[in-house]
Amino acid sequence: MSEANRGVWGVVPPQGTGSIGGVSRASGRLRTLSLGSVPPPALILLGIISLQVGAGLAKHLFDRLPPSAVVTMRLLTSAIVLGFLARKALRTVLRDHSRSSLAIAAGFGLALALMNFSIYQSFSRIPLGVAVTIEFLGPLTVSIVASRRPRDALWVILAGAGVVLLARGGTGAVDPVGIAFALLAGACWAGYILLTAATGRRFPGSTGLALASVVGTVAILPLGVASAGSALLDPQLLLIGLGVGLLSSVIPYSLELEALRRMPARVFGILMSLEPAVAALVGVALLGEILTFRQWVAICCVIVACAGATRSQEDPPEAPEP
Repeated sequence: MSEANRGVWGVVPPQGTGSIGGVSRASGRLRTLSLGSVPPPALILLGIISLQVGAGLAKHLFDRLPPSAVVTMRLLTSAIVLGFLARKALRTVLRDHSRSSLAIAAGFGLALALMNFSIYQSFSRIPLGVAVTIEFLGPLTVSIVASRRPRDALWVILAGAGVVLLARGGTGAVDPVGIAFALLAGACWAGYILLTAATGRRFPGSTGLALASVVGTVAILPLGVASAGSALLDPQLLLIGLGVGLLSSVIPYSLELEALRRMPARVFGILMSLEPAVAALVGVALLGEILTFRQWVAICCVIVACAGATRSQEDPPEAPEP
């Protein structure tokens, strides 16, 4: 979502009582088989780990494919899976919805595509944990603006201090272009959250997300094909790209949706604040990205700011119905 599809931080919660048949039946079977017995915090942690392992796997591909091509494979995987589940609803989506609703879903898809493109460009230049930490400024800003509590200025200052520590020169300095792409991804994430709510009010179930995924894939596909060419047809690379799509989008989305059904959205947001730390640990374990002590302190500053800002929300606007 980040690049993930996220709740308080951007997951599309179930909207209304109507749900597309394929998604509702598949989700019900999945919960009955396994997920229903797993505690919600464990689902959140598994989703975060899946997302960041997918990001680490994607970064491994950058030696053989440009980031835009990897983004294309990730979005294409997500669009195929979600489009298949929502195929019945998508057949009549143009007939059943107004132009304004379709425009919002299209904007949602473009925000999704640009968010993923930007964060992968950032991954190619700076450590995974640093990029994800900076990207979290997007949902943090949305949370604080929605809160409108004067004391939330403290969380802004703390998060700003963390980013300044990350951007400072000296030992462990990071590429300013990578920082800029992470900030752009954060801005897109903020827009993604706002468009999530607007899309959810107009489309039942996961129809809006499926439609947005198709739009985002179509938007990024020419760039991915132009940058990678015939390399996109390599079976080995396609298989890895499929794994990136499943780990980075489909699996986290499924786990987080199930967790949101059984826990308050505010608690979900606090747990999601662990994502920068998990990203940093995955970067160390999979990519050998050793961070300096100052960078770890900076990541902790942003995590505390995100958790504090989420905790201060008494009535999250996107809390899902059970």
